[in-house]
Amino acid sequence: MPTLTSTMDIRSLVLMAGCSVAATACSPDPVLDRGAVLDRRAVLDRQTWWDNRDFDWYEARIPFFESPNPDLDATYYYRWEVVTKHLTYGSPETGYTFTEFIDRPFWSGTYGAISCPLGHQHYEVRWLKDRRIVEDFARYWFETPGAQPRSYSNWYGDAMWATYLVWGDKRFLETVLPHMEAQYEGWTREHWDPDHRMFRWDGMHDGMETNINSRLTADTFSGAEGYRPTLNSYLFADARAIGQAAALLGDSGKGRLYEERAADLKARVQEELWDPSRDFFFHQYANNELDGIRAKSLTYETGPHAGSPHGRELLGYVPWQFNLPDPGREAAWRFLMDTAYFAAPFGPTTVERNDPQFLISDVCCVWSGNEWPYATTQTLAAMANLLNDYEQPYVTKADYVSLLETYSLDQRMDGRPYVAEAANPMTGSWEGHNTFYHSEHYFHSGYVDLIITGLMGLRPRADDQLEVNPLIPDDWPYAALEGVDYHGYDVAILWDRDGQRYGKGRGLTVLVDGQVVANAPTPERLIVPIGPPIVPEAMERPHNFAVNNGRAYPVATGSYSAPATPPFYAVDGSVWYHASPPNRWTTVGSTNAEDWFQVDFGIERPVESVVLYFIEDGDSIGPPAAYAIDVRDGDRWVEVSGERSSGVTTARRATRVSLATAPTSGIRVRLTHRAGRATGLSEIEAWGDAPLPLAEPLAPSPNLAFGATATASYTYSGDRLEQLTDMQLGFTRYSRNRWSARESPNPRDWVAVELGSTHTVGVVDLYLYGDRGLGTPASYAVEVWDGGGWAPIDERSRQPATPTAWAMNRLVFEPVATDRVRVLFDHALPWFTGVTEIMIWGNEP
Repeated sequence: MPTLTSTMDIRSLVLMAGCSVAATACSPDPVLDRGAVLDRRAVLDRQTWWDNRDFDWYEARIPFFESPNPDLDATYYYRWEVVTKHLTYGSPETGYTFTEFIDRPFWSGTYGAISCPLGHQHYEVRWLKDRRIVEDFARYWFETPGAQPRSYSNWYGDAMWATYLVWGDKRFLETVLPHMEAQYEGWTREHWDPDHRMFRWDGMHDGMETNINSRLTADTFSGAEGYRPTLNSYLFADARAIGQAAALLGDSGKGRLYEERAADLKARVQEELWDPSRDFFFHQYANNELDGIRAKSLTYETGPHAGSPHGRELLGYVPWQFNLPDPGREAAWRFLMDTAYFAAPFGPTTVERNDPQFLISDVCCVWSGNEWPYATTQTLAAMANLLNDYEQPYVTKADYVSLLETYSLDQRMDGRPYVAEAANPMTGSWEGHNTFYHSEHYFHSGYVDLIITGLMGLRPRADDQLEVNPLIPDDWPYAALEGVDYHGYDVAILWDRDGQRYGKGRGLTVLVDGQVVANAPTPERLIVPIGPPIVPEAMERPHNFAVNNGRAYPVATGSYSAPATPPFYAVDGSVWYHASPPNRWTTVGSTNAEDWFQVDFGIERPVESVVLYFIEDGDSIGPPAAYAIDVRDGDRWVEVSGERSSGVTTARRATRVSLATAPTSGIRVRLTHRAGRATGLSEIEAWGDAPLPLAEPLAPSPNLAFGATATASYTYSGDRLEQLTDMQLGFTRYSRNRWSARESPNPRDWVAVELGSTHTVGVVDLYLYGDRGLGTPASYAVEVWDGGGWAPIDERSRQPATPTAWAMNRLVFEPVATDRVRVLFDHALPWFTGVTEIMIWGNEP
């Protein structure tokens, strides 16, 4: 029988341990230190594949996990690293968000966020012990201009409630409930069918392009509108979440209204989308389509495959992701682990394997058979709910572990953890689905939450109870999850079959703030009272003054910049360390013993600390032998002393320097290179506190082209000339921030920038784009307006010597006074020239 602590004042335990109840975080936390059973640094050291080696960041922010399966362990920590690759600080006003692609493709919202995976992303990051990041991301969707909260179907409202279930923080609910309502009402305006009493949309906007239903319509990529188990389940969950949140915050009328909406939608999904003859939920067409497909028919009920017993897609399990189905439909789960249906060596497949349209595609994006991590995550989450909340004989916790292990092994490439958009379910190959700068280390799915709430069984609740129901195998010798911030308490779940590994007792043990509160001889459900949530006081929100994603300031420059790694990479708010795709400024090619990187704020900012993220790649790039930080004092640079996070310069982690200085208009880092090695930065940050919105600099940008009017001899209809001068750079293949001469009738084209008044100019930087029919020009030349016509310049140097795409091409010339600059491009036909940005300077920055 389990042993439970019947009454416990957890709050007093925290106070005795010396951690203020009101504290945002205690670092180091004496409770965490006293109760920890894992050597957390050793756990991290076991993994040999790290790109981001900032172990201090992980130790301070993530729950720790270990199991007897090294593949589960590696994937768990890899998925936390994926979180860091996609964490993006957009601006001081908006704070943090997350990208889906490591790139910021043209269809994304501000700073690269895409709404399709936001539900998965929030479920993952709700376990971060850094509420600033999570709260910023929650607000991003409705408080950041250009965010696109409904560009794809998602479950925003449910994700907000799920975050509350972990935190128990009503103030968070008060902040996000208006956004939850705005999202639901937006869906209702845009996609509600009042006659059919369901939501309708196409498969592409589920992220499921080219699925078996869309392939039977005129638009095989997107498909025709229908009533799908996905969007309708998501909005059932969102309505239920709004109802619960409103009731909790005291608005019982609103709570009842949304609960009734959820109940009505639940009934409609079960009435309309469930096929009892095939025991599954299906897509339902909204209108008549090709080849005899009739409106309101389910997949394969009409049309060319009418009467087929197949048509099952993995999306048929999505209703269980939100506990929508009433008992009695569990037979759908008999197909999941059967190789005649969804099971595969690297599956599950997105469509059952005997389907007449089953297709494993070797290119993206075809959702007719490939393994799709997005859907695999949904299926495992739904399966955990099934095992916790339903009685059924079709799948067991052994099946959950088996599928989780398969999913873990899917996330590999060349022996290293890796995830992209889709995999071959028979071979596990990502080939064709991880094209350059597109879906590498793709944050479009979940994994961490599957470990915490599924395998280790922490089932978040809205009351003052801690529920644990692990799905771990009884024959595992051990498993541990610790350092979980749940309702403000530090929670650990230990499975120690003989009691020898962790020394906290045999069997299943639950600890709260280092104290054993429950024990059972086998993995089973335990429910423990823990008291009211401990909610931290409002946290400090310092701002990163160095970031620039399209403003006049700050301006980042270097004494030397390798053409392929220009300065803008180091102030874009994103940090990752791998060389391909790149996100770095480097001095590769410099002949200097010392170089510098500086950030000009254009106005004084109260900088309190500087954070440097140094690169290290083999023998070519490494951290500097030494560095010094200067601040601008009027017209001069002054070296400052500061408390450094480490006396040794290290790479692939944050190097923090605390400054005690007056406000400054700029910072500079002087770098002494190691012998034979270049120096590089993935990012530089300058943190401090100031009122928002930040005061704007009064001086114009030293980049004379910023915001200036551009004209051209020809502009491709799909590009925008004004994006040449917007301080937003898009080198990547899915960027559309550019001017190009695609399809021009001319062998030579030009672009001109009108500076507005006469300036002395001496440097032009061209950020050349080259991909998908666009290439570097055969040559280019710069001219200036002399009052009566265009005149050539007296050229001093070019770097690189020949035009290079995906690089900064700098032309330095004898300074001249002018109000217009023109660049002429001789196209390297059949390729046409593309440029993502032009910058014009008075002299070399």
